[in-house]
Amino acid sequence: MSIDATDRRILSAIQAGLPLVHEPYAEVASWLHLDESEVIARLARLRESGVIRRIAVAPNHYALGMVANGMSVWDVDDERAEEYGAAIGALDYVSHCYLRPRALPDWPFNLFAMIHGSDRASVEAHRATIADLLGSACRVSDILYSTRILKKTGMRLNEGS
Repeated sequence: MSIDATDRRILSAIQAGLPLVHEPYAEVASWLHLDESEVIARLARLRESGVIRRIAVAPNHYALGMVANGMSVWDVDDERAEEYGAAIGALDYVSHCYLRPRALPDWPFNLFAMIHGSDRASVEAHRATIADLLGSACRVSDILYSTRILKKTGMRLNEGS
């Protein structure tokens, strides 16, 4: 599906989030000199076509007390990696989960999952749960803890995109 200039203007306007007002779509429409119904219809079409995955609240996990974060990395059987990734990605303490190619011989990991917890002990407990889920399909794992946020946003369109 291709998107036109108006779709891009709408996406650009809301990429940092919808305005926190009683009628957010009407507010966005006023910014762009469009009708609210057009904004809603275009977003619905973009959602249905898969251009956008969802419109949702993105809570600040730090403000919610989830201050320990670790990117867990796993070397799992390739034949079952997608199955395991889906199961891990469904866990409520995992915010994102990826399959990536290994970089052998130095980096054997192909499954990545960001684990959140209130402290390192809770993250390690979650990691142990994932290890149990993977069982013998996991050959080796590790975790890389976050020490500082350098940037935290979703993907952003630039005006030339």
